[in-house]
Amino acid sequence: MYGSLVTVWTGRRPTIVIGDPKVACDLLDRRSAIYSSRPRFVVMGELFTNNDSLLTMPHGDKWRKTRKIFHSGLLRRACESYKPIQEAESQRLLRDLLQMPQDFGRHLERYAASVMVCVAYGRRVDDLDDSIVQRIYERMQYMSTLNVPGAFWAESFPLLKLVPDFLAPWKREIKQRAAASSRLLLGLAQDVRRRMNEGDAPPSFTKNLWEKFDQNPGELTEREIAYATGSLFGAGSDTSSSTLMSFVLAMTCFPEVAAKAQEELDRVVGRDRSPTWSDEPNLPYCAAIIKETLRWRPVAVMGGTPHASIKDDYYDGHFIPAGTTILGNLWAIHHNSKYFKDSHEFVPERYLEVQEGTEPYPHRDGHSAFGWGRRICPGKLLAENSLFISITRILWAFNISKHVDPVSGAEEVYNTFAYTDGFNSKPQPFRCGIAVRSDQIRETLEREAKLGDRFLERYN
Repeated sequence: MYGSLVTVWTGRRPTIVIGDPKVACDLLDRRSAIYSSRPRFVVMGELFTNNDSLLTMPHGDKWRKTRKIFHSGLLRRACESYKPIQEAESQRLLRDLLQMPQDFGRHLERYAASVMVCVAYGRRVDDLDDSIVQRIYERMQYMSTLNVPGAFWAESFPLLKLVPDFLAPWKREIKQRAAASSRLLLGLAQDVRRRMNEGDAPPSFTKNLWEKFDQNPGELTEREIAYATGSLFGAGSDTSSSTLMSFVLAMTCFPEVAAKAQEELDRVVGRDRSPTWSDEPNLPYCAAIIKETLRWRPVAVMGGTPHASIKDDYYDGHFIPAGTTILGNLWAIHHNSKYFKDSHEFVPERYLEVQEGTEPYPHRDGHSAFGWGRRICPGKLLAENSLFISITRILWAFNISKHVDPVSGAEEVYNTFAYTDGFNSKPQPFRCGIAVRSDQIRETLEREAKLGDRFLERYN
């Protein structure tokens, strides 16, 4: 209704909301040197994390250093070393779905959490009730309450953060929580250090950082190692499980898509083994399903944490002053009719053939689920690998169908817009049928799950 650039004023502070992928790519990708900072986060950034989290860190030397840390541990070569973890965890996931399909949501969450804890700390998660996972999730949930617009006057009046603690109970609680958060993250990082000293630490992101610390002690601090690894888990676990939930919802509502994928998988893979990384070049339709899942129902509906400009700029006749908050409205961008015809239909073919009546999407991925420019998700490749091995194996192993009422025999009616609120979104709880496709596949799943268990023993 209002065009590709919308300005929202909060007092005298402008926020620009982008609803067109071309504008987002022009500003946030091509001019990333200007638009790679963050707005000022007084409560979550300055009081809670001291801006040691990459999520809230403003542009500058500290951000560049932290970004370099992430890239060193998440480059293609590093992600190759994490593939055995993802493969073994996906084997465990398939067995869980085989044994208790009705709990698919919990299985997907456990899979995503365990992959990220293995990658981050070199230890696996056998159950979501794991104390470490519970403590990390509690920290993440508390952080989300600190970033609710209007929740704290200090965001509008930053001088309030200087009020003494005894006069500001809200500030006292935040600082107490911040100290507990630091102890948690430092404890997890130091546990990896202890296992390294004992010669019992499998490969992990934290182990990689400690090795760099030993080679050049002045390059990193213990706090930087702890917060970098904590940011990795926080960014990767919830987003991956939410994407997998959207995938299951899509396969439930668009069964013809799953049928096409299964024809491709049967032709390329067969039924006596599950898909592996070597099959990826020969599975274009499955790859298109993953892209369409990321586009169709993006987790970060407003494009994740806002960007901010560091100097004045002009775009298409618009003046954008320094310090402007920039939001890429990912929901609007991914459903912009100029680029996606019938955007709420799940159509993987849009990534395989030219769609008449639409313009080419300006980003090579065909979507912007991982963000833009220098603030793009540093774990993008890790997440894509995790989605590939889990989604292709679920499609290969199971038929997903609508839930049928056992009494009336009626199929459940689904609302594909029934999602949770907030900056990160996932489907509201729903039911579906998940059934193994054949006895031969069942036997393969059970055999491969045992192999996965043996591999993961070193991560216990």
